[in-house]
Amino acid sequence: MRNPLSKSVVSIPPSGIRKFFDVASEMKDAITLGVGEPDFDTPWHIREEGIYSLEKGRTFYTSNAGLKELKVEICNYLNRKFELSYDYNKEVIVTVGGSEAIDIALRAMLEPGDEVLIPQPCYVSYLPCTILAGGTPVVIELKGENDFKLTRQQLLDSITDKTKVLILAFPNNPTGAIMDRDDLAQIVEVILEKDLIVISDEIYSELTYGSKHVSIASFPGMRERTIVINGFSKSYAMTGWRLGYAVGPALILEQMIKIHQFAIMCAPTTSQYAGIEAVKNGDPDVEMMRDAYDKRRRFVVHSIRGMGLECFEPFGAFYVFPCIKSLGMTSEEFATKLLQEEKVVVVPGTAFGDCGEGYLRISYAYSIENLKLALERMQKFVERHRK
Repeated sequence: MRNPLSKSVVSIPPSGIRKFFDVASEMKDAITLGVGEPDFDTPWHIREEGIYSLEKGRTFYTSNAGLKELKVEICNYLNRKFELSYDYNKEVIVTVGGSEAIDIALRAMLEPGDEVLIPQPCYVSYLPCTILAGGTPVVIELKGENDFKLTRQQLLDSITDKTKVLILAFPNNPTGAIMDRDDLAQIVEVILEKDLIVISDEIYSELTYGSKHVSIASFPGMRERTIVINGFSKSYAMTGWRLGYAVGPALILEQMIKIHQFAIMCAPTTSQYAGIEAVKNGDPDVEMMRDAYDKRRRFVVHSIRGMGLECFEPFGAFYVFPCIKSLGMTSEEFATKLLQEEKVVVVPGTAFGDCGEGYLRISYAYSIENLKLALERMQKFVERHRK
């Protein structure tokens, strides 16, 4: 029998996040701080709208791009929150989570050999999706001394005549870093000068602390060259509903919809009706959850620094990215031993790129009680292994 497998797929390693989660699921009394999933239930009024849609028999296919009412409300939301204006009919697509939007955006734009700039550490899907779309990933290593922001010089140094797309993901998973208006302005000049296209993953846009999120698409000249990715999973605690969206130039969205049409058909109908309620009436829920995350954020940073570990202060998302280099262990070794000895799950920084070596990702999307217990166990571990 001939080899039935694709070389490009075989070459891609499995997610480094799920490895530890799967082990912990079989371990009694383990506490996981590893998965980026809100511990809140989806707010009741949003769930109720999904239930009501089922009771009314709304179980049909929607249009490929999504329900008109949802697309209109997404446009209203983006205008209200981030001063972004889009045509619901031609510049919006509703997807199966933000991850599908990333995948089809890359597939719609890349030719074999096109280079995609991927600042790391970053979400695990960008590099594999680039490879699967036939592109060539080019990693830009973000530095702790720069607060894990992409600098103008780093961007300039990474561009070649084959560079086509820049993936920008702020607030960032796993570091919690943000880029404010001044930070973005520095790289906008380069993007325009070098004629790059941007995929801006803004799934954590509602989860910033101390400053309001700024979308790079709001800068002059950027709207027509930016695909903005967003969704409902993080802001509204709707991970299992699998609902995301992309907005951008009609020229690109038309091709993204074509891929979505043949591979997916449409996002889940029940989820779309729930999504309408979320963007129309979910602001108070988002504010409540954001306030809770902020309290947890400050508690976790304080606790980790109290262990004598360096810890960059995150101003977005719900992760911290502490440095464990002082303990003389690799990220994988630390995470494995912590799980074995103290039954606490964290994710090695290397799951988010090689430059994550020496760091851990810890999610604080968990109750204060669980965070307190897990960090007490982690402190014992650090004290026992400190050289």
